[in-house]
Amino acid sequence: MTVPDSTRQSLIIAAAAAADKLAENISAVDVAERIGITDAFMFASAESDRQVKSVVEAIEDALRDHEDLKPIRREGVDAGRWVLLDFGHFVVHVQHEEERALYALDRLWNDSPRIELNLPESGTEGNTA
Repeated sequence: MTVPDSTRQSLIIAAAAAADKLAENISAVDVAERIGITDAFMFASAESDRQVKSVVEAIEDALRDHEDLKPIRREGVDAGRWVLLDFGHFVVHVQHEEERALYALDRLWNDSPRIELNLPESGTEGNTA
């Protein structure tokens, strides 16, 4: 694994916040050796546009409260179908279930090492290293 411990800790905080808002299929992958712009991607799904926005808000609040961390860039919040939060060292993708199935980012990065997020098994898939 090439992801720094500080990034791993931020991902765990983000994943826990997403899980608290009932996001599903939460996972993270180490992409540091494959692309040069970030260390990791986190993925989460939601059943509705409203839930996507709620998950995104929870992630932003948790990272701001625990680490004084704010996204450098955020895209897609208005539409609520696929929101990207760029925190520099990691990028969070919160997608409506339909977008997640259509774009299949998990499959695209399937050969990247998984990052342990320490989440309960229910509601998550692929959250182990």
